[in-house]
Amino acid sequence: VQLQASGGGLVQAGGSLRLSCAASERTLSSYAMGWFRQAPGKEREFVAAITWNGGRTYYADSVKGRFTISRDNAKNTVYLRMNSPKPEDTAVYYCAVKINSGPYYDYTSSYDFWGQGTEVTVSS
Repeated sequence: VQLQASGGGLVQAGGSLRLSCAASERTLSSYAMGWFRQAPGKEREFVAAITWNGGRTYYADSVKGRFTISRDNAKNTVYLRMNSPKPEDTAVYYCAVKINSGPYYDYTSSYDFWGQGTEVTVSS
């Protein structure tokens, strides 16, 4: 299983950016997906997650109302739209797939495969 994250870069605070995560296998459209991030010197933290059919989404309080997670199963791709980013959103963003059926979407340990990360820098 391979996950390829892309779309990172430099963005001004208050701007907009869309991250993409493409999966190598079509079967991944049957599973929940999540986005996490890791800033320098900090632990990896949950950002957002989406169920296999997009019926439910989950967000960290710090991004709720600004970020939107979505997916296109026909393209085996999950997106993270970042609106009004802040300098504190600067981090490497990782996508991951949750194959197990456990109830927790915000734990790194709930996810089974991870992408390589894409770096986002928000300038003030």
